[in-house]
Amino acid sequence: MRVSDDEASFTRWAGDRQLALLRTAVLLTGDHHRAEDLVQEALTKVAARWRRLREDNPEAYARQVIVRDNISWWRKHRREVVSEVEDARAVPTGENATDRRLLLDDALAALTVRQRTTIVLRYYDDLTERDTAEALGVGVGTVKSQTHLALRRLREAAPELALLLEDLR
Repeated sequence: MRVSDDEASFTRWAGDRQLALLRTAVLLTGDHHRAEDLVQEALTKVAARWRRLREDNPEAYARQVIVRDNISWWRKHRREVVSEVEDARAVPTGENATDRRLLLDDALAALTVRQRTTIVLRYYDDLTERDTAEALGVGVGTVKSQTHLALRRLREAAPELALLLEDLR
């Protein structure tokens, strides 16, 4: 059985981009298993539309699927979680990447789904405001306001993260 050029080009593209999409999904969800499911679903949807997408921007489409499917999942499964806020969080010392990562994960978890998604797309995936708006299906003004609110919330929720980042400069 001969593999078509479309199948071969999709397989190459998916192999090249799967890890980057997974990293984005893990940051969006905070859950590696759900992130893998989101990426798998996105790749399936890209494969089904590969002829149309291959010449355009299949990665942007895949990101959009991941973002929208994550928001849909969250809406179906959200539950109010009451947690006790610690007044004096320990600031990790030194250059320990694990401590910084855990602190970042906690800070991102404090954001709303839309704020977290906006921050991940803008600063982790390094998308422009316009590309982020397209991925989210909203206007550029919404991206700007969500970014502003999310950054303010991050500063308030995790001032030690700002201190860590300043120390790394």
